[in-house]
Amino acid sequence: MLDKKIIKSLESIVGRENVSTEKADLVCYSFDATQQRCLAEAVVHAHSAEEVSRVLQLANAERFPVYPRGAGSGFSGGSIPTEGGVALVLQGMDKILRIDEENMVAEVEPGVVTETFQEAVEEKGLFYPPDPASLKFSTLGGNVAECAGGPRCVKYGVTRDYILGLEVVTPTGDIIRTGGQTMKGVVGYDLTRLMVGSEGTLGVITKIIIKLIPLPPAKKTMLVIFDSIRGASKAVSQIILGKIIPTTLEFMDSTSIDVVRNATDVVIPEEAKAILVIEVDGEEELLEKQAARILEIVTPFGVVETRVARDQAEAEDIWKLRRSISPSLRQVNPNKFNEDICVPRSKIPDMILELERISKEVAVPIINFGHAGDGNIHVNVMVDCSVPGEEEKVDRALEEIFKATLALGGTLSGEHGIGITKAPFLGMELNNPTIKYMQTIKKALDPNNILNPGKIFSASGQV
Repeated sequence: MLDKKIIKSLESIVGRENVSTEKADLVCYSFDATQQRCLAEAVVHAHSAEEVSRVLQLANAERFPVYPRGAGSGFSGGSIPTEGGVALVLQGMDKILRIDEENMVAEVEPGVVTETFQEAVEEKGLFYPPDPASLKFSTLGGNVAECAGGPRCVKYGVTRDYILGLEVVTPTGDIIRTGGQTMKGVVGYDLTRLMVGSEGTLGVITKIIIKLIPLPPAKKTMLVIFDSIRGASKAVSQIILGKIIPTTLEFMDSTSIDVVRNATDVVIPEEAKAILVIEVDGEEELLEKQAARILEIVTPFGVVETRVARDQAEAEDIWKLRRSISPSLRQVNPNKFNEDICVPRSKIPDMILELERISKEVAVPIINFGHAGDGNIHVNVMVDCSVPGEEEKVDRALEEIFKATLALGGTLSGEHGIGITKAPFLGMELNNPTIKYMQTIKKALDPNNILNPGKIFSASGQV
């Protein structure tokens, strides 16, 4: 419990106006995109590494948990304050500190919104490719903590590929700096990579040094409709074997096509069983050739229809089709359980067949779409939790989904992380020695289990 003495100490660190124990504020910081809820005992808004450091030092002295939080847009419960304590909000640390055009690096605070940063660097002819679906409101600190991806990662990679260095407050309150501004550096252990994707369990990120690349001068967007998911998957493999790496290779299976068709006025042929949204970027004179070559490659694989955007407006229309899936899902059922499994891209058809089987056996709708270029499938189990027995069906469906994923050589999470939602399944993918090795790192850095406790390892013997 946080007594009055601790609350007063927190107020002395960050200012009285930045600490709240009001129920309304606690509720606002009690959930993420999973819609699971746990109330902290206090919400603390930090505005510097020094403030974060002092909060964590106090937490170690008084033995209360601290849950770092950005925009709360995660899909694994990673920022939920499961054991009370302090919700440590970093959104106020939202400055782009510098953009170095000559060396193509930037330094930012963790509360900078992803899209805001992308727009700022693009104004200078530079490019930050990671583009999670939540980019309009997710923060860069959260992106780093979860190693966010997005549609463009098939060509450009994920968040960790652009993080050169970090300022981090350790669980015991020390301020450390990892990496730096150079493209190379092998001085000691790679602590930057250790922190990226650690889900706020090993440190609180307070500054980020980001690698940038030149902004591609042009792009071209295509939509290709197939008569089977297997044909679409073969087309993906052949595109890449054809030595073309598209910027994006997004897919929709028949279940997501049906959702869009029923919930919008978008016209999609009845024989459509899979859709690819393909985008290429680079020098404008090369794009027409690339687009023509891609359409030539995919033609033998059951193409029903192709649409090639002639301008930005038509490109946006194509992307609206893909983006309309998530808003349309609750036409099926009110409650969504979203997983982000990843399989080798050649195994996508096999995984879709498994998902169809599981949907029939468990008697729950499962809607699938995602990033075909890297095999990342967003699996949405849709139920009505007000109906008795539906949540039990979800548990059964998820276990079967994860078993099938691993059997096909895949992984339980491509970009959302483990948090609390996948923690019960961690042992399905990792053996005990691997989990214990990770727990040893956690114990060494956070001996009092102060920082984001209950995440990742909760089902496997939390340290």
